[in-house]
Amino acid sequence: MQEGIVKFFNTEKGFGFITPTNSDKDVFVHTSGLIHEIMEDDKVSFETEQGHRGISAVNVERID
Repeated sequence: MQEGIVKFFNTEKGFGFITPTNSDKDVFVHTSGLIHEIMEDDKVSFETEQGHRGISAVNVERID
């Protein structure tokens, strides 16, 4: 599992981006990959997988 901060998330459109703590390259996240609801600036843990358009975050959970 990786950790990061939600940089942007649009709840109406159902997608956003996470900035991993160990990288400066943002990772795409879609609502289909969420375990918990997320908002901008939330600290999260996640896994990545290869999607149709590149790397996507999956199994995204908020960290308290």
